[in-house]
Amino acid sequence: MVALATPGQKASGELSVSGQVTVNGQAAISGATVFSDSVITTAANSSATISLGKLGRVELLPNSSAKLSFSEGNISASLDAGRIQISTLSGVSAIVTTKDGNAIADARQAATFMVDVECGNTIVASQGGSVELRTGGSTKAVAAGTSESAGTPQPGTRCTRLTKTETFGHLSGGALIALLAAAGGAIAAAIIAATHNNNLNFGGSVTVVSPTR
Repeated sequence: MVALATPGQKASGELSVSGQVTVNGQAAISGATVFSDSVITTAANSSATISLGKLGRVELLPNSSAKLSFSEGNISASLDAGRIQISTLSGVSAIVTTKDGNAIADARQAATFMVDVECGNTIVASQGGSVELRTGGSTKAVAAGTSESAGTPQPGTRCTRLTKTETFGHLSGGALIALLAAAGGAIAAAIIAATHNNNLNFGGSVTVVSPTR
C-alpha cells in the first residue's frame, strides 16, 4: 500500500518483482518498500511492479531502468532503458521523460500508457486516457489503441531489422510468391495470387495439392 509523504518523509509504494530487480543498485524482493526518487532496474526476463495506491501503478518490463518519482496527484519517471507502463486513476497526472521528449497523461481522466526506448527512439502507446507525446515544439495526441514515436532507431537494433507489413506491397510478384511459398507453401501463394487480381506471373504452371489427398 502506498504511503504518501508526511512532512520530512518521502512518498512510498509497494514493490512486486519477477526475476532479478534492483532498487538504487540493491537487490530487491517482493513486498519491499519503494520510495520516491528511486532508480529501479530489471534484468532480462524480469519485471517490477510498483503499486502506488490511489495514484495508480507502474510496471517496468525486462531490461529496463528508470528513476521513479511520485507525490500527491502526480507520477513521473525518467526512462533510460527498456519499457515502462503507467496506469493512473482520475485526478492523477503522469509524465515519462526520455532523451527524445515527454509522454504526458492528463489528470482529468484515468490513463494507461507505455513508453518504449528499447530501439533507441521513443515510442508511446496508449490504452486509454488523454496522452500526448511532446518533443521540442511538437505535440502529438496519442489516442487509445494507437502509438506515436519520436527520434530515430539505432542502427543494428532489432527494430531496424524487422520487416514492416507495408514492405510486402513493394515486392515483385515473383518475390512475394517465393516468400510466401517458403513460409506456407504453394497453397498460400495461390491464395495470395487470387487476392492480387491474378496479376502475378508465376512463370509456369502451378499445381495446388488438395489437402484431402
